[in-house]
Amino acid sequence: MQTHDHSTPSWHPALEVRYAPLVEKLERLIPCMEVPLHLPWIDAILELKRRRGAVIMAHSYQSPEIFHGVADVTGDSLALAQAAADCDSDLIVLCGVHFMAESAKILAPDKTVLIPDLEAGCSLASSITAADVRALRVQHPGAPVVSYVNTSAEVKAESDACCTSANAAQVVNAVAAEFGVDKVIFLPDRYLGVWVAQQTGIELVLWDGACEVHEKFTALEARHTRERFGARIVAHPECAPEVLAEADFVGSTSAMGQWLAKQKPTRVAMITECSMADNLRNQFPQVEFIKPCNLCPHMKRITLPNIHACLRDLRHEVTVPNDVAISARRALQRMLAVGRSELV
Repeated sequence: MQTHDHSTPSWHPALEVRYAPLVEKLERLIPCMEVPLHLPWIDAILELKRRRGAVIMAHSYQSPEIFHGVADVTGDSLALAQAAADCDSDLIVLCGVHFMAESAKILAPDKTVLIPDLEAGCSLASSITAADVRALRVQHPGAPVVSYVNTSAEVKAESDACCTSANAAQVVNAVAAEFGVDKVIFLPDRYLGVWVAQQTGIELVLWDGACEVHEKFTALEARHTRERFGARIVAHPECAPEVLAEADFVGSTSAMGQWLAKQKPTRVAMITECSMADNLRNQFPQVEFIKPCNLCPHMKRITLPNIHACLRDLRHEVTVPNDVAISARRALQRMLAVGRSELV
């Protein structure tokens, strides 16, 4: 690695040779002129990662140069939470939004967890507070609380269990059975809640939250994409019910990949965050991806330069107060236990 100064790595021709397989991959996923700009940062990050003994985890909504270029662990929120719980490294760099870094810290309390940008937030996480959860419990006595992982640590600490979009229905079923109830408070995404209620048949008390990326999609866009391009429609359950009604398949980010592997469509439109389709194109080169997608402004705050600075300076450490972490950990561990067919 060569650098001109403390912060900016320099390009040199040997990088394209050293990273030839990665260059070939990235040129299929992003504009080819961008690749030489990313290579010096990728090289510098990989060197810093090796020296620090760090593990870089990246959500599926991260841009391809991060997802494919520097990450050791990739996947949806559930996969990253499980990886944090099982991580051997003492240093985790979480390339995602703030609640994901908090979850990693809660599940790996003895690890140092860094996030490249502290301002990488989430509209769902900011839509509800711990006080709101306590008020819901008063209004619905005896109803357990299942909170989506897209929430703050304080909200998780007030919850009985957490869930991701990949396991929301299973968690709701398991919690209802454990508590012996037929009504569950589910928060904060109202659209995901409507979908989970349809999957489970359990009465859900919903909060009026929504993902600012997924709530923008319309049924008209989905129909137009199908009619104009002859594409199969795959939608995330954070979309509105009328959008999901137009879809050939509804599921989490991990379930979308599983569906593609099984169905092998000629053309598909991913009704979700844009980078999801970018990253899947590498796995499914035979599929033509139509992109009526929306960018997550929070996910895109994570860049190669700020990942480099994060590792270089060990900056933006994520901490969670111990009393909050203890309660939130129970809710997260219950979520993970459902995936192992048991409740803790």
